[in-house]
Amino acid sequence: MAYTRAKIADLVDGKIDHDTLHQMLSTPKDPERFSLYLEILQERVSWDDRIILPLGPKLYMVQRKDTKRWKIRCECGHDFCDWRENWKLFACVNVRDTPEKMEEIYPRLMTPTSSWQVLREYYCPRCGTLHDVEAPTPWYPVIRDFEPDIDTFYKDWLGLPVPERVEAA
Repeated sequence: MAYTRAKIADLVDGKIDHDTLHQMLSTPKDPERFSLYLEILQERVSWDDRIILPLGPKLYMVQRKDTKRWKIRCECGHDFCDWRENWKLFACVNVRDTPEKMEEIYPRLMTPTSSWQVLREYYCPRCGTLHDVEAPTPWYPVIRDFEPDIDTFYKDWLGLPVPERVEAA
């Protein structure tokens, strides 16, 4: 079943009704949906570099027009890093590692014990958008969410040509 542009826009905006969302998630994807989704996202950003893959609600892997290099970019236009790097290492980080900091968001007697768990909040250094939150043990390294295999995703899953890329020297 193919969905209209309006339904995909409602999905992006979080306005889609529960039944349609359930149907979208539980049935095979229509072949045009990803391309339509990217078109809608592209229309909503202020820059014209090509979105290759959305990584979060306001975080994207993009292909820069000027260099053809792939970058991780915030919706505001801030480039974090090369697509093969962990963008969190280039973000502003707030670490909630004391009872006082935890109590800013948790009720007093329900806070995690900060010697056992911390919260790391990753923000865009330009616009301040919160892109991710981790809840690891204090000593655990920064978590990389995933390393997408863009070639396989585009060629084998979507049946689309892989966007051109130039690797950094």
